Amino acid sequence: MRLRWTRLLVYLIAWIVGLIWIIPFMGILVSSIRPHSEIVHGWWQLSKVHLSFDNFLKAWNHPTAPMGEGLKNSLIVAIPATLLPLLLGALAGYGLLRIRFPGRDMLFFLIVLLLSIPQQMVAVPLFRILLKVGLLDTFPGLILTHTAWGLPWITMFMRNYMSTLPVEVEEAASLDGANRFQVFYKIVLPLTLPALASVSALQFTWVWNDFFMALILLYNPHMLVATQRIPLLRGQYHIDWGILSAASMLITAVPVLVFVILQKYYIKGLVGWTMK
Repeated sequence: MRLRWTRLLVYLIAWIVGLIWIIPFMGILVSSIRPHSEIVHGWWQLSKVHLSFDNFLKAWNHPTAPMGEGLKNSLIVAIPATLLPLLLGALAGYGLLRIRFPGRDMLFFLIVLLLSIPQQMVAVPLFRILLKVGLLDTFPGLILTHTAWGLPWITMFMRNYMSTLPVEVEEAASLDGANRFQVFYKIVLPLTLPALASVSALQFTWVWNDFFMALILLYNPHMLVATQRIPLLRGQYHIDWGILSAASMLITAVPVLVFVILQKYYIKGLVGWTMK
C-alpha cells in the first residue's frame, strides 16, 4: 500500500511538472493561431476565439525576413552539417576503439577535453580563420564550423556505443577475408543504426537551433537561417506577437518531426551506448 501511494505521488509530481513545462508552449501555439487583437491582453483570454492560420502565412512571406527562405537556408546548413560529422565521427570512433596506435588514449582524452570548450571562446579566432580562407558569410563555412564543433562528441558517442558490439562478429568477417573498411561498412555500421539515429537527431537539432555561430558568420540578408530571422520580425514601434509565435512554431516543427521519425532508434541508441 505504501509503495502504491509513493508511486501515485511520483506520477502526480511528474504530471504537475509536465503541465508547468508545457504552459509556455501552449502560449506560443495559441498566440500563433489567433489574431493580434485577441491576444494583446494575454493569450489566456478566451472571451472570444477566432482560429486562423494568417499568422503563419504572414511569417512565411514576411517582407523583411521571410521564414520560408529562412527554413530553406537552415535545411541547406543542417543536413550536410549532420551527415558529414556523422560519417567522420563513426570512422574516428571505430578507429579509436579497434585500432591500436601510440597515443591513442591520449588522443581520446583530448577529444573529451574539447567538449568543455564554450563557443564564445573560439568565436574570434574562428571568424579570422574563415575570413582569411574566404569562407566567411558562406554556407560551406558555417557547415564546416558545425561539423568541427560536433565531431568530438559524436566521436565519443560512437566509440562508446561500438564498445557494446560483439567483437567476435568482426573477427569472423576478418577471417573470411574482409579488410578493415569492409568490416566497418558491412558489419559495424548496420549494427550501429540506433546510435546513428540518436546522433542524427541530436546533431540536427543543435545545428537547426543554432543562433550564435550563424550570427557571427552569416551577414547576407538572403542567406540568414531561420533562427536569425526571428528578431527581424519585430517592428520598430509595433510587435506582432502572433507572427513571432507562428515563426517560432515553424522552426520548432522541423526538429520535432525528426524526433518523431527517429524516436524508436533514438531511444535504443541512448540506452545502448551507456550499457558498458
